[in-house]
Amino acid sequence: MSARILIVDDLFPNVKLLETKLAMEYFDVLAAMNGPDALAICAKGLCDLVLLDVMMPGMDGFEVCRRLKNDPNTAHLPVVMVTALDQPSDRLRGLDAGADDFLTKPIDDVSLFARVRSLVRLKAVTDELRSRALASRDFGMGDPLALATAETGLNAAILVVEDRASAADRLSSALGQQHTVTVEADPHKALVLATEGNFDLALVSLDLEGFDGLRLCSQLRSLDRTRAMPVVMIAEGHDKSRVVRGLDFGVHDYLMRPVDRNELVARVRTQVRRRRFSDTLRGAVQASMELAIMDGLTGLHNRRYLDSHLGALFSEAALRGRPVAALMLDIDRFKSINDTWGHEAGDEVLRAFADRIRTHTRGIDVVSRYGGEEVVIILPDAEPAEAHAIAERIRERVEALPFSIQRDTRTIAVTVSIGVSCRRPEDTGPADMLKRADLALYRAKNSGRNRVEAAAA
Repeated sequence: MSARILIVDDLFPNVKLLETKLAMEYFDVLAAMNGPDALAICAKGLCDLVLLDVMMPGMDGFEVCRRLKNDPNTAHLPVVMVTALDQPSDRLRGLDAGADDFLTKPIDDVSLFARVRSLVRLKAVTDELRSRALASRDFGMGDPLALATAETGLNAAILVVEDRASAADRLSSALGQQHTVTVEADPHKALVLATEGNFDLALVSLDLEGFDGLRLCSQLRSLDRTRAMPVVMIAEGHDKSRVVRGLDFGVHDYLMRPVDRNELVARVRTQVRRRRFSDTLRGAVQASMELAIMDGLTGLHNRRYLDSHLGALFSEAALRGRPVAALMLDIDRFKSINDTWGHEAGDEVLRAFADRIRTHTRGIDVVSRYGGEEVVIILPDAEPAEAHAIAERIRERVEALPFSIQRDTRTIAVTVSIGVSCRRPEDTGPADMLKRADLALYRAKNSGRNRVEAAAA
C-alpha cells in the first residue's frame, strides 16, 4: 500500500531510522524537524499520515496534534504520536489532543506497520468523502468540514462484548458517564444486537470463553449493517499477533489489558468522533446529490432529473414495444393565489399539491416539477385508459379537500387541469409525447379548467 508518511522529529537519526523502515515497506516518506514545518506540510495536503514525536523544542508534539485536529482542513489526517514516554497519563494527553494512536519507543515494527496501514486505509475512505462533501458547499449548504470537526464524540451508544462480569462492569462504569452502554456476554447475541441496533461503537474482548473474539470483529467488519461502525479490540498482552491481524482486516483500534480507564474513555471518544466525522461528510454528500436532482420546495424530482432519465425510459419502452404515458398537470389560476394570499401561501399550496400527487402514483413513476406550478408525471407500462384514470383520480383528490395556507389558519379551494398523452410508434423521442400532453393541457384550460383532456388520437 503506497502512502505518504510525514515523520516529525527534531533528531535526525530518529528520522532516518523511521524513514528506512517505512521505505522498505514501500511508503513514501517526508520529514519535518519541527512543529511549524510539519503544520505547513499538512496544510498543503502533502501527506497521508503523520508520525509525530512528542518531545520537541518550541512547539511540542501535543500542540502540533491539537492544531491539526482543530483545523477542519487537517482534522481528518491520522496522527500517530511517537515518544519514549510510557506512562498512561502521557498516552492520555496525546489522545486528548486528538492523536489516533500512541507508540512508545523503541517502536515495534510489526505494530507500527499494522497501525500505519490501518490508518491509511481509513484515510483513503475519508478522503473520498471529503472531496465529494466539499461539493455540497456549491449548493449553499455551509461548510461540512467545519461541522464535522466540531463533533465531540460524546453521548454515543456503545456495545460491549465481554463475558467476564467484573471486566464488563469496569468497562461499563468507565464509559457510562459519557455514553449509553449495552453489555452482551454471548457473541452470537451480540452480533444480532449490533445488526439490529444503532450502535456508534463496539468493544470486543478477544478472550471470550469458547469463542474467538477476532471472528466476531471480522463479522462486524464484513456485514453491511455494521461495516461503518468502529470496532475496538480488548486483548491480553500475549495476543499481539491477533491484534495485528485484526488491524490488517480493518478493526479500528485496540486496548491491552489491564485497561486504563482514562485511555479507554479517550480512545472510544476518538473513534466515535471519527465515525461521526465520516457520517457528517456522507450526509453532506447525500444531501448534495438529492439537491442536484430534487426540487427543494416540493420534494419532487426536478426538471434536470426528468430530462436526464426520460430519454432512456422512452427508448426502452419503444424497444420493447411497451406503453408509456405522460401527464402534464397545472394548478388552475395559481397566479391569483400568489396575488391574493402571497407567495408563502403559494409555496404551501405547491408542497401540499406535491404530497397529494405522490399518494396516487407508483414507485416506478417519474414525478417531476416541470416549472412554476406545472408537474409532469411519466407512467411506464400505462395504457391510455389507465393513464386517464390516474389523472382523473389526482384531479378529484386535489378538488376534494381545501388546501391549508398561512400555517393552517385558513383554507382555500384549489383545482388542477391535466393533459394526457401516450407514446406513439411514430414518435421520434419523448419530446413528441410531452408536446401532445402540453396541447391536451391547453385544451383542458380552455374548456373551463379542473378537467382531464387526452391528446387527440
